[in-house]
Amino acid sequence: MIGLTLGSYFLRRYLAIAGWIFFGVFALIFIIDFTEFSNRMSGLPGFSFGLAMAISSLRVPMLMQNSVPFVGLFAAMATLVSLNRKNELVIARSAGISAWQFLAPACIGAILFGLATIFVLNPLAANGLARSENLEADLRTGTAIAISNDIAPWIRQETEEGTTIIGARSILDQGLTMADATFLRLAQDGSIAERLDAKNASLEDGYWELVDVTRRRAGSRPEKVERLEVPTNLEPEFVQERLARPETIPFLELGDKIEAARSFGLSANAFAMHYHSLVALPALLVAMTLIAATVSLRFARMGQSTALILGGILAGFLLYVVTALVTAFGSTGTVPPVVAAWFPVTVGLFYGISFLLYREDG
Repeated sequence: MIGLTLGSYFLRRYLAIAGWIFFGVFALIFIIDFTEFSNRMSGLPGFSFGLAMAISSLRVPMLMQNSVPFVGLFAAMATLVSLNRKNELVIARSAGISAWQFLAPACIGAILFGLATIFVLNPLAANGLARSENLEADLRTGTAIAISNDIAPWIRQETEEGTTIIGARSILDQGLTMADATFLRLAQDGSIAERLDAKNASLEDGYWELVDVTRRRAGSRPEKVERLEVPTNLEPEFVQERLARPETIPFLELGDKIEAARSFGLSANAFAMHYHSLVALPALLVAMTLIAATVSLRFARMGQSTALILGGILAGFLLYVVTALVTAFGSTGTVPPVVAAWFPVTVGLFYGISFLLYREDG
């Protein structure tokens, strides 16, 4: 049985290496995102490098959250390789400690890393992404549609006043606020009776509040209106389920959002998929650690096999691709979200455990 002192040493080594890799990837992503954002937005009025740095800083935590599985993979590989290069694993084996025992601290470190991602990084990422979208919408408002490659979502509402089609360029505040919104009111014959273009539209209790509105009616000139209220029977939970990005909702709020959406008869598959993916993240990091072990435990001090290490990276990448693929299926309801979240984790765990059992125990 591995002792507390040796186990703590291995755990500290894993956490230290994971921390350095995390901050290194953080800096790299920030530089790339800041450069790309500056190139896209530098021609807009109101742009400044300070604003670009602020928006990139707010966006990076979400990008880092998506990169956590790779950080876990590289951290486990780097930890085991460094221990092997110093013959520390050889000494541990000679003392009767099995691979399963000295892998336990790395797996515990992976679980702690996953929990920190869920309860620390995720709230920062969700709130930062929402705030960055607000700042970017303020920067873009009033400019040509061509600057955005995003496809604007549309929803339909039926009220006593008739049918209204609602769309927007940017969705803010988890779907309850829209920037550069368009309201198309339809006549009985299905033609457009009135078009309302608003700088901002907010969902209030029983109505949409439009600000800085341009009203266009058939046969009349455009009319400017400072504020306008459009009646609605849409509930916030319905609008959020249709418009909000799951990534903008912190983990601790996802459960309530899912229950509220389902109480209105909505599927909430995208929210459920995001929720279960976060729940499965610690286990996914353990799977990444076991995959790293399959290519790092027999790593020699001299003449290391680059192909072996690349094979481990490729295996981790394939697991990540499978995870992204089944996430898409789970978000659309093709596969139950809980199954889609845990399937790649289970495959990765079985692969790592089976390979290590064959190599270590014959």
